[in-house]
This record gives sequence, structure tokens and C-alpha cells, in this order.
Amino acid sequence: MIPVRGYHGAKVAVLGLGRSGLATAHALWAGGAEVLCWDDNAAPREAAQAMGFAITQLTSAEAFGDIEALIVSPGIAHLYPSANLVVAAACWAGVRVDNDIGLFFRSFATSEWHNFDQQPKVVAITGSNGKSTTSALIHHLLTTAGRSAQLAGNIGRGVLDIDPACDGDVVVLELSSYQTELARALTPDIAVFTNLSPDHLDRHGGLGGYFAAKRRLFVEGGPDRAIIGIDEPEGQMLANQLSEGRGDDRVIDISVTGKLMGPGWHVFARKGFLAEYRKLRQVASIDLRGMASLPGAHNHQNACAAYAVCRTLGLAPRVIEAGLASFAGLPHRSQVIAKTDGVRYVNDSKATNVDSAAKALQAFDNIRWICGGLQKDGGLEAVQPALGRVRKAYVIGREAAAFAMQLPCETEVCTTMAVAVARARAEAAPGDTVLLAPAAASFDQYDNFEQRGDDFTRQVTGAAQK
Repeated sequence: MIPVRGYHGAKVAVLGLGRSGLATAHALWAGGAEVLCWDDNAAPREAAQAMGFAITQLTSAEAFGDIEALIVSPGIAHLYPSANLVVAAACWAGVRVDNDIGLFFRSFATSEWHNFDQQPKVVAITGSNGKSTTSALIHHLLTTAGRSAQLAGNIGRGVLDIDPACDGDVVVLELSSYQTELARALTPDIAVFTNLSPDHLDRHGGLGGYFAAKRRLFVEGGPDRAIIGIDEPEGQMLANQLSEGRGDDRVIDISVTGKLMGPGWHVFARKGFLAEYRKLRQVASIDLRGMASLPGAHNHQNACAAYAVCRTLGLAPRVIEAGLASFAGLPHRSQVIAKTDGVRYVNDSKATNVDSAAKALQAFDNIRWICGGLQKDGGLEAVQPALGRVRKAYVIGREAAAFAMQLPCETEVCTTMAVAVARARAEAAPGDTVLLAPAAASFDQYDNFEQRGDDFTRQVTGAAQK
């Protein structure tokens, strides 16, 4: 646990008592704060009270009379689509609003670091797609190279649940826009921006607000090195704003759409080969084509980002290459579930938006595509260029028929996962890939994308065992 610093003897309120909120309450208490808790739901309130925390309703400015700060759990929308009453009351009372990410950055470094031979580092990764894979890949590369590393944030452990830093430790944080938008301190040593595509637009008041939440990671504290995916206009602009000139190697550009060979520091992947260029010269090249856990251009982008981070941290190219080859991948992200009768079954349930689904489709050929769910804003236009690889789409979800009508390829309305898998299996031929890449949220039928992916896996493996 990371005890929160700066609030010893002060009253601090915590809004939202899920995993992140309870961890924050414990970390504040460990730092000597008097913790007051609130959640709109009774069950979390009762659980927190059973742990010894005081429960206080915080819906008026008067309730914040002697409270110094309000810590908001990332899952709670504070401004859009409508202002949260508790957050609004705190703002009206002049109480600072923060989240657990902000508390982490103000609390992680301690005076003990003066005794370390090698200062700990924090690597923070954000973007629309690829954050989890990139974060897990960086952690894997570091640990296989013998470096001490912890994985936390939107993946792994909560940021305040991790262990205090040891000599040379590297903390790898996956940060969503929900986590960056309110943090009052954002000071990673290395920051990564993977890409941007429309997502969570209701939460951020549109695409501009969504990008602004991501951008805060780079402008609030100023990382020593920024690694920026420049395949979208937003990434190009961000890299330009952070760089002092063409040769500024504090910014490493990464791409999977073009060669980057100008002055400065660049990492790109084309036709399955990752290349590093620095000061107009090629430094290294890695063949990614045989790495089964990193299929497709989107995973090659993740590899570029992870490679750039590890090069910044001093790892040699061949050490990184060995780590890339041994990476097993993450569940629900281009995860090969089975290979039966010449047919490959791939679980990419994490493809919850159209852009991530399009990238998954571009990674395979002869696809039997299982898609559908709670459709997000923006329609399905972005997936159209990849549909040439699709033999047939099998649509699930409560609004499967409406979803199917938007697809200019052969479709079948299946509604449930069981029917979709059965139909895809019956029609698949050797060389086909049955791919779950929903291009939609899961909440119409499942609690989360993990449940959806697990259902797909059960249907595939259960049928194979019969």
C-alpha cells in the first residue's frame, strides 16, 4: 500500500466505494487522514462501515464545511452528461477535487529514495485502444529482462494498492480517460499515447473533451520522455506541441502506417518488421511476423510503444526481442481460444468500439465475425474498410437486427452468443477464423466485456469437447 501524503489529521471525503474507492480510503487512513465515505448504493456503504469508515452524505455545500478534499472514484462521471451533485457541492464549497491517480503521484516518492542507487520510474500509458496490451507488454519485457516492475492502474492492482518502490523499481500504469481527467498531479517519467478513436463521448462531452482528458497526462506534469502514436491527427498535433524541434528526442514518434526516418527518435512497424531510427540512422530491426500473441498492425503498434519505453529505460534491442517473442498476450485481446478442424477461434471481446474492431478484423483473413451489443455513438462506418476480410457476420445483442442492417456484408441475426458460435462453427471451413470483435459495449447482455469473452470461450471449448 502507498500511504497518502499531505492529509495527516485532515478530513478527506471519498465518493464511490468500489475497488478503487475502498483502496483509496485505506491509503488515506494509512497516511493519517480522517476518512469520510459515501456511495449512492447501500451495499458499498454498509461494507465500508463494517471496515470502520464513517459514512457521511455529501450532497450539499454545507456538508463540506471542514472537509479538505473530495476524492472521486474513476467510474463516477463528474461533469458530463450531467454534473454530479456531490462533486458540484464540493466545488461550490471550494473543496479541492482529486482522484486516486492524483494521490498516487503526490505520495509515491519518499525520502528513502535518496538511498537508492537507481531512482524508481513511473511509466504511464493512455489512448483509446491498446493500453492494456501495451502496459502488460512493457511489464513483461522488464521482468523477463530481470528488472523490478509493478503493473497497476486500469489493469492489475489499484495504484494505491501497490508496494512502496524499491531500488530501480518501474511502475507501469495503464490510465484511462476516466483516471486522467480529474487527477491534480500527473507526473510520470515516461508517458505513452497509443492512439485516439471515438469512445466515451457522453462522459467527456464529445471527442474534443475525450482527447483533452488524454492530453492532460502530457501537459500537467511534463514527462521526461513522451512516446506518441502519430497515425491520427490528434497524435500528430500532440507530438508537435511537445517537441522543441525535429531533432528533439524527448519525443519518440511511433507509427504502423508509414516510415519515420527523419532527425530525432522514431519507432515504426511495416509489413511485420519493427524498426528503430535515431538521428537518421537505423539502430535495430525486429521481425514480428512469427509472434503469435501480437497479430495485426494494432498489436505491432503496441509492440512499438513497448519497445520505445524499454529502450528509454536502457534495455538492449535483442533483450526486448526475446521478451516480445515470449509474451503470451492478454485475455479477451486477440486471444486464440482454440484451433479445431483447421478453424481458428479468437476472442477479442475487448474490441468494444468500432475502431478497435476494425483493427482486429484487419489482423485476420477469411473471418466469421461475431459482433453486436450495445452500440456506441458514431455508427459503424469506421469498420467498413475491413469488411472485405469477412465471409459472414453473426450478430448478437438485444438490438441485433438493427445492428445487422448497418453492415454491407452477409449477416445473420443470432441474438445470443450460443447461437452465433454454433452457426459460425457449422459454416466455417479450414483456414477460416471465427472472431469475436463486437464493435459494441457488452452491457445489453453482460456485466462487462470479460463476461462476454468468457461466454464465447465456453461456447467454443464446450462444443469442442462434445
